[in-house]
Amino acid sequence: MRILLTNDDGVYAPGLAALHAALNGAHELSVVAPESEQSAVGHAITLADPIRVRLLGSRTGFHGWAINGTPADCVKLAVNQLLPERPDLVISGINRGANVGVNLLYSGTVSAATEASILGLKAIAVSLNSHAAADYGFAAKFAAHLVRRLPQLPASPLTPLNVNVPDLPADQIKGVLFTRQSQARLVENFIERKDPRGQTYYWQAGETMGQDTGLETDFSALQAGYVAITPIRHDMTHDPVLAELRSSGMDLPPR
Repeated sequence: MRILLTNDDGVYAPGLAALHAALNGAHELSVVAPESEQSAVGHAITLADPIRVRLLGSRTGFHGWAINGTPADCVKLAVNQLLPERPDLVISGINRGANVGVNLLYSGTVSAATEASILGLKAIAVSLNSHAAADYGFAAKFAAHLVRRLPQLPASPLTPLNVNVPDLPADQIKGVLFTRQSQARLVENFIERKDPRGQTYYWQAGETMGQDTGLETDFSALQAGYVAITPIRHDMTHDPVLAELRSSGMDLPPR
């Protein structure tokens, strides 16, 4: 299988290296990833500046390119310019830190997978629930296992899979749950500081997710020790409200 690997932590991130190592040999791999960290850029794309491309050297162990763009740029450029053939699958990750709940809107990792789906490609985003120095081995092993299982799953290019793996020893992970995206409120914390000129500035110091009940959501399943797999989509239409709006009717103002 031809697989494009990308991420938002940058081309030298350990999560990308672990993913490449787990898939190498069984698949034809290409890497197109940002040359520096692009976390929380969402689905941004580069329009007003050139996108510069650098062929990766042998010391990376990768066949591919580093670019000075966003994760979505990486997928667009790979598919439209850099790769000789369209990939069969795009995998984004392994991200440092979970991508659950409302964070999906901010995540460059998830946006790379979403961009792949917009281009008609199957895609997976993989994240490990740790921001500290972490062992990506099991998460990479699970990603390779999921790739092998994809032909048996009802996956569609329109619905990339968002995968979150607990930061636990493999024997403590309870299993796999298919979940929906959590809608729990994100609580953010900002620290106020003064620069040397006395001007006020703010530094985002952390965030916490509200609690969901049960194990139906990505956040709750991950916190309970399960690998959470959520099918997502870029169609943001809310169909029930659309039906209500159509039935309520709307006219033009007096002319």
